Amino acid sequence: MKKLYLLIKDYVLIVVGTFLTALAFNFFLIPHKIAPGGLSGIGTVLYYLFGIPVGVTMLLLNVPIFIMAVKELGKDFGFKTLLATVLLSAFIDLVKVSSLTHDSILASIYGGVLMGVGLGLVFQGNATTGGTDLFAKIVHKFYPLVGVGWILFVVDFLVVLTAAIVFGPSQALYALVSLYLSARVIDVVLEGLNSAKAFIIVSDHADEISHRIMTEIDRGVTFLEGRGAYTMQRKNVILCVVNRAQVVRLKAIVNEVDPLAFVLVTDVREVMGEGF
Repeated sequence: MKKLYLLIKDYVLIVVGTFLTALAFNFFLIPHKIAPGGLSGIGTVLYYLFGIPVGVTMLLLNVPIFIMAVKELGKDFGFKTLLATVLLSAFIDLVKVSSLTHDSILASIYGGVLMGVGLGLVFQGNATTGGTDLFAKIVHKFYPLVGVGWILFVVDFLVVLTAAIVFGPSQALYALVSLYLSARVIDVVLEGLNSAKAFIIVSDHADEISHRIMTEIDRGVTFLEGRGAYTMQRKNVILCVVNRAQVVRLKAIVNEVDPLAFVLVTDVREVMGEGF
């Protein structure tokens, strides 16, 4: 039953994600000649040059990529990616809506954000929209020294450069804004908003500090066994994760108990568990 629920959830995320991504293109990006890399960017350029629908171009370009992917990578990328690719192409061409703004700056911002939300949901559904992602994996298989990220960067750069030649430099700059925002929003969707701070505290008063953390800010504490390299003395090292609102209070507690404590504070991208 649980597996069925997870499977249904994945497909719902794929459908909703591809629909939102298509809206990002139809509401904002395509009407303003913004080509944010990838096959969608190529489709946007060809649409204004030859009138070929963007979704049709994306689907046609994906066919040889999928054939190569099946041959070189096997079927690991799965049916879900195939479904997401077809749905995105279909939604872009079939969902007819008017642009929500006449301002290209607003279009690049909101288009990038909405595209990031949509793609993030597709990724949460354990799928991708095919295209340059699969192409990068294929190239990486033949040239392992070239990272997938660099391949994607080169492809997106070439698409944006082509858009700059066809549409002008301003539209290319808008495309870069959309690319950046979509990447940031994808991270937020995938990792959630539960970012926090991790404290590693080395102190001779670890017991008192940990007690105050647990009683005053209601956070759990873990002791790690440590030993000073110079003194060779064993001591407890405190590991504690707090939300951003509790950072100042935790610093104050440590300073009040032991001003000489060694404190390391680092960002935590995602937290799961009790209290988060």
